[in-house]
Amino acid sequence: MIILNLICLLALLLVLFLLFLAVCGLVVNPNKEYENHSSFYRALVNMISFIIIKVMRIKIHASGVDKVPKGTKKILFVGNHRSNFDPILTWYVLKPWQLSFISKPSNFKIPIFGRYVQKCCFMAIDRENPRNAMKTIIKASKLLQKGEVSVGVYPEGTRSKECRLLPFHNGVFKIAQRAEAPIVIVAISGTEKVSKNYPLHKTDVYVDVLDVLSAEWVKTAQTDDIGKLVKDKLYKHLSEK
Repeated sequence: MIILNLICLLALLLVLFLLFLAVCGLVVNPNKEYENHSSFYRALVNMISFIIIKVMRIKIHASGVDKVPKGTKKILFVGNHRSNFDPILTWYVLKPWQLSFISKPSNFKIPIFGRYVQKCCFMAIDRENPRNAMKTIIKASKLLQKGEVSVGVYPEGTRSKECRLLPFHNGVFKIAQRAEAPIVIVAISGTEKVSKNYPLHKTDVYVDVLDVLSAEWVKTAQTDDIGKLVKDKLYKHLSEK
């Protein structure tokens, strides 16, 4: 009877927890672009990320985090993209900098979670319309300028299913230039194995901060030159994995 009561109690708590998450999501306006970061919803996002990491049996190996400038959220984080788990693990490892990713619109339609990230200033980008894409870049630069959040973006624009670096969309580096912000290069590997390994095996994932490009250099450099430097550093590091 004691075991049965404990199971019932746990089931009740789980239901109440899910109801709480649903209510928190329902009060978010899905048609509004938020410009002020919510610490409450960020805490929920981090909590759900932690649950995902544990449930999916992901072991994170992080390095180079000490290179990231402390005491500021005025940073553009860029890196390679292999899996849907990439942003989750990246923003979790880099929690102090409160990353808000630029992402495809469909990610904001994920039940509950899509609304949470909206409240954390995540931004949708229209890849098919350059004018609309530029609006997102301008919004991201303004968020950086006022130090509301750090911004994360994948210059490849989409996942590389073959784990090879795809051509870069160098226009995303204008975010850092307009905001006069540094660029932090982050390499991620192993996330492409999570779905294959689960549930029988754990997955080792590596999140490595490779370098920080100073705001002064970024401001004066050509976006093509920034893209080449970022891509070369990522390629060299990932080739050694």
